[in-house]
Amino acid sequence: MDNSEGGMAGILGRTQPIPLKACCERETKKMAVDGIIGIKLGMTQVFLEDGTLAGCTVLQAGPCVVVQRRTKQNDGYEAAQLGLVEFVKPQRVNKAMTGHFKKAGVAPMKVLQEVRIVESKGESKDETKVGDRVLVESFKAGELVDVSGVSKGKGFQGGVKRWHYAGGDATHGSMFHRAPGGIGGSSFPSRVWKNQHFPGHMGNQKVTAKNLKVVKVDADENLLLVRGSVPGPSGQYIFIRKTRKAK
Repeated sequence: MDNSEGGMAGILGRTQPIPLKACCERETKKMAVDGIIGIKLGMTQVFLEDGTLAGCTVLQAGPCVVVQRRTKQNDGYEAAQLGLVEFVKPQRVNKAMTGHFKKAGVAPMKVLQEVRIVESKGESKDETKVGDRVLVESFKAGELVDVSGVSKGKGFQGGVKRWHYAGGDATHGSMFHRAPGGIGGSSFPSRVWKNQHFPGHMGNQKVTAKNLKVVKVDADENLLLVRGSVPGPSGQYIFIRKTRKAK
């Protein structure tokens, strides 16, 4: 497997050194956490083993640290709150969150995400604890993942772009080009049809790209290459988890 050196060099230039040891030292032996927080860095091309050139999205996956552990006994469900390890100025953190991080014994973090923990039958009890690391090494090439992020905002758009209206004839004199058209009968049903699509704000919504195949895992650089596109612009925070509804 080989990748484009020029494209990867430009993408890696946007990454920042991560002070992992300053935030977490411990590791767990058995963790049921199947997700990780990351950042979309951009896109590149990768040659697969069969020689096919595939477009891939480069994601900085972690490193993350467990900031809080929710248990069924105390909270009614099993979950772990993850934090993305990156530099945050102390004065940017309010007193409530400062106390939250101090209690966990970790440095302040900007992005937090709670992950439900589902233990499979027959497996031993999950050993996830506060301060444990969650790294990109938990993913393997060939696996399917779901990536969630906020899509690019498009502003106010008409029906043709927002809902793929066919529109009318583009010829001179048609008088009907990109207008919405009929939205409800006059005599029946004498109202606007339910769930009728209209022009309005487009994008800037949470979107999940499902069943993306992991092409490559770079543990040294905390990089994850997945085949296909990921919602949001470069630099967008995203959440990656192993898919639960594989095709």
